[in-house]
Amino acid sequence: MSKKVAIIYTGGTIAMAMNKDTKSVVPTLTGHEIMGLFNANFEGVEIEIVEFGNYPSPHLTIDLLKKLRNVILNLLSSNDICGVVITHGTDTLEESAYFLDLTIDSSKPVILTGAIRNASEDGYDGINNVKASIKVAIDEKSINKGVLVVFNNKIFAASEVVKISTSSLDAFCSPMLGPVGIVDTDKVIFYRNTIEQKKILTDAMEEKVSLLKTVIGMDDKLIKFCVDSGDKGIIIEGTGRGNVTPKMVDGIKYALANNVIIVIVSRCMSGRVLDIYGYKGGGKELASIGVIFGENLTGPKARIKLMACLGYTNDYEKIKEMFQSEY
Repeated sequence: MSKKVAIIYTGGTIAMAMNKDTKSVVPTLTGHEIMGLFNANFEGVEIEIVEFGNYPSPHLTIDLLKKLRNVILNLLSSNDICGVVITHGTDTLEESAYFLDLTIDSSKPVILTGAIRNASEDGYDGINNVKASIKVAIDEKSINKGVLVVFNNKIFAASEVVKISTSSLDAFCSPMLGPVGIVDTDKVIFYRNTIEQKKILTDAMEEKVSLLKTVIGMDDKLIKFCVDSGDKGIIIEGTGRGNVTPKMVDGIKYALANNVIIVIVSRCMSGRVLDIYGYKGGGKELASIGVIFGENLTGPKARIKLMACLGYTNDYEKIKEMFQSEY
């Protein structure tokens, strides 16, 4: 009996080519046209192509991600679909992958992939990435692994993956733990299990959440601007273990006094935040006034998580638990 995989095409570099008139790379190919480039018949695998859109990934919105999630859930509910592959632009892929991982509860594989090089370039990597993703989607070892990202024959957990290069074919990595597996020719090999996280099964997402980065000498004007503009939450990428400048503290207190949730993560590529520094603006002070520590999440992923948390509940203690437990 053949296996059936749905491939949802959302756009990105994998669907782009060079426009000779404008000398710029632009959305060009449909999903069906991309599949026509393949020199493979995927013996024993039936492919269902879903044309979701042709969006450069910076054009995606939370509303579009919610629509994408609903398309995925509908496909996963079909008994004949064993897995879903989503092609996606690389610039925001890690955020979309994490959003789907948080809000989809399914044992079936859901995999995101794309391309670093466009279809006009030598070494176009989109075809190999889709092929590898299909292999992961049909492999029984991929069941109950959560949402995965497959790039350059490496398999990453959605909760861990980040883009670290603008142009390298090896643009994605998991800085703390490395890939969960690889695709070696026709064989899918998992080195370890993904870390199970609790889901936030909500149809609502609070979009009034901003992301700020701490830098030397930073004051609190941006924090106060976010509060006065109606934000319900703010993610702050602090330095090191989760610290800010002294001038930012008053703005953080202002936000908390106005019931704006503040979550701090690190601007570092890897490692978790911890409230150990006792100086002005240090993590110890931030924790004492009510700042939530976001463990080892990156700023963009913490923002996605806080959006989901605030869509699910306004309760501060519950949100704190969702960030600091096994969620």
